[in-house]
Order: sequence, then C-alpha cells, then structure tokens
Amino acid sequence: MSARRRLGARWRRRRPLRTRLAVMAAAAVAVVAIGVCAAAFFVIRYKLYQQLDQNLAQSATLIAQQHRSEGPGVMTGECRFLGAPACSQIVPADAADDPAEPYLLPVDGPARDVAAGRRTPYYSNFTLPGGKPGRLYTTTFGKQGEAVQVALRADIAERGVRQAAGLLAAVGGAGVLLSAAGGYWVSRTGLAPITRLTATAERIAATRDARHRIELPPGPPGRDGHEDEVTRLAATFNTMLAELEESVAARRRLVADASHELRTPLTALRTNAELLAKADRLTDAQRDRASGALGRQLREVTGLVNDLIELARDAEPQPLLEEVRLAPLAAHAVDAARGHWPAIPFTLQVAPEAAELSVPGVPARLSRLLTNLVDNAAKFSPPGAPVEVTLTTTERTTAELTVRDHGPGIAEEDLPYVFDRFYRAEKARALPGSGLGLAMARQIAHAHGAELTAERAPGGGALFRLTLPAS
Repeated sequence: MSARRRLGARWRRRRPLRTRLAVMAAAAVAVVAIGVCAAAFFVIRYKLYQQLDQNLAQSATLIAQQHRSEGPGVMTGECRFLGAPACSQIVPADAADDPAEPYLLPVDGPARDVAAGRRTPYYSNFTLPGGKPGRLYTTTFGKQGEAVQVALRADIAERGVRQAAGLLAAVGGAGVLLSAAGGYWVSRTGLAPITRLTATAERIAATRDARHRIELPPGPPGRDGHEDEVTRLAATFNTMLAELEESVAARRRLVADASHELRTPLTALRTNAELLAKADRLTDAQRDRASGALGRQLREVTGLVNDLIELARDAEPQPLLEEVRLAPLAAHAVDAARGHWPAIPFTLQVAPEAAELSVPGVPARLSRLLTNLVDNAAKFSPPGAPVEVTLTTTERTTAELTVRDHGPGIAEEDLPYVFDRFYRAEKARALPGSGLGLAMARQIAHAHGAELTAERAPGGGALFRLTLPAS
C-alpha cells in the first residue's frame, strides 16, 4: 500500500461517519458542478469563436467577389475596428510576386500553401500591432495561385470567454459551497437515528436499564408501509431492546421465584439439621422422623435445582440429535409411571400407523417431556381414575400424543398460565411439586420444533396435546 493510500485510510479511520458522508456527498456534487461548468465554458467558447469565424468566412467571400480582377496586396482596412469589414489582403503562392508595399497581416508558409492549393483553408489567432487580439482566416482566391486573408479583431470573443469563465467559476464555487452544506445536512439528518441509537446503547450500557427506546420519526410509516433503512434499523433495535428487557425481566422473575421456592425447603433443612445436631436429647422415634424429613427435603431441593438447570437450557445440542421412535418412548414413560403411582391405572393406545413413527431429537430430553406430562396427570387423578396416553398421526408427517387425566381439570382462568415457571393453580398448591414440570415440558417441546397445548377435557379432567413433526 502506498503512502498516499495509507494516509487516506488513516484519515477515514479518524473521522466520524457523519464527516465522511458529508465529505463524500459534497465531493460528488462538487465534481458534477465543476464538470457542468467546464462543459458550459467550452460550449460558450466554441459558440463565440464559431460566430466570429462565420463573419470571417462571409467577409472572405465578399472580398473575393469585389476584388476578383486585382493582384496581390492589401485590399481593405487597417484592422482597427471591431466590426466587419476590417482588413483583408491577397497573397500569391510565390513570394517573388509580392507587391512592393508591405502586408498588414502576417504571411507565412501555410498561407503560401493555401494559395498554391497544397493546403485547405484554416483559421488562426494573432496579435495586432496595437496589442489587440485578432482572428485570421486564410482561404483560396478566385485566381489560381492566390489566397485571400481576412482578419477581425477578437476582443468581443475574448471578453465573452473571460466573462463566461468568471461567471462559471463563481457558479461552480457557489455550487461547491452549497454541496458542502447540503452534504452536512444530509449526513446530519440521515444519521440522526443512528446517533440516537448510539446514545441509547451507551445509556443502556451505563445504566443496565433495557427500558430505553430510540425515538422514531412521528407519523405513519412511508408510502405502502415502507420505511427507509435507518428507520428500520432503529425499529429493529427497539424490538431487540424489548426482547432484551423481557429476557432480563424473565431472568429476574426466575431468580426471585427460585429464591422464594428454595426459602421454605432450606429453612426446613436447617431446622431438621439443627434438630439432628441435638440427637442425644431426642427419642429414637423423633430422630427417625427428623432424619426422614431431612432426606425428603434434600431430595426436594435437589429436584428443584436440577429442574432449574434444565430450564436454563434454551436449545438441544445438535450433535446429540438422533431418530427417536415415539411408541417405545411412550411405553417406557407409562411403565415408569406405573411404578411411581401404583394407585393410578395407566392406559397406552398406539395407532397402527403411528407404531413406526420417529422424530429427530435427544432421547433423554423427550423421555423427560413425556414423564413430566404423565406424572402431572397422575398427580391430579384421584385413586382408581385412569390416565390415558394416546399416540396417533394427524398427517403423514405429524405425530400427536395426548395425555388425559380424570381429575378436577384446569380452570378457565388458569389455562393461559399452566406452562409458566413456578405457576401453581389454587387446587395444586397443596400438592407436592415446584411448578416447573410443565414449563420444562414446553421448553423441551419448543426445542424439538413441537407444540404443546393444554385444554379442558370433555367430561372433566385435563388434556395435554403434543404435536411433533415426525419422520
């Protein structure tokens, strides 16, 4: 990289984006303005000299007609006037034929060549004896071996060219200044949302408060609902901030709920531990009762902590995915539930077309999902009331597993919240559990691209429906 390029790159890095955009916009408009002014200058100059040359050509024709019979020498004028006719002379091809009196206009080799027919007529600029600019036209004369030269003062054309150059230079300079002001205004206006975005991001970083938002332009979106890119960026950033705020709020709720749920079992653990520390003062029955309670509370806390760790996982690890058959997985979950809940009868119905269905997933996680659903149904079923598990297919590539109990069911006002963390309906607050099983089941379902819903079963009880994309 050359030194000039390195210097340019260093300048760009040290200048803010607003300055760079203003400079680029001003430079682009300035180049256009200078180009237009330069083109206009050359057009005006060409037209002025074209008009002067036309006058010279007309004067040459007139001289040739009026002095057809005369020989070489000066015909008219002394080139002192601005208008035509000014001055003219006839030049022979051979210098030996020149008249005794000197010529008023310069005679050189090209003029002799025109007289001899060896060169085409031409225009040239020269300086008059008084220092005035002149324009000379040399063309063939009526006689063989002679040429006529006609000259006019070029003051008007020269003055017009200078005036046009000055005026266009002023216009170009004004255009450059206006382009610089316009570039600054465009950069300032166009980057205003980005400036607000930066300020909002810095304020969030300083305060750790995700409730701040970027102020969007007032009024409805652009025509046909379209917005410019910067406004869309600001709106997207606001959406990201809303998601971040919700994530932070959910984390805080999780921490608050977990601390609330852990407070009671930890207090009981401490009480029983302090009680067992005074074991010499307890009877055998009291000691056995305290140790049993301590063991149950330890298992409860361990299960709650494990559930929280499971809920902290947002997605399943891709390397662990494999094809999992649903029918054997459901049978395993039902068999395990029969051992945990001996007073509850469980039934499993697998449709013939669903016997070979499989889904991509993590077997242990899918097993945990089904176990949570079956255990939840058993927890709310009265003794002797069956829990019904059914596996069918709704389409060729969709499997549906339902778990139904015959308990009190889910109240209408509780349906939207049954999958929330630590949420427990009023009827379930006296039952064991932490309120994390259904939340974990829904998270596992979403991680596998499945949908888990809850509804009130016809005739009473609750019905949970799991829809999975099957292979």
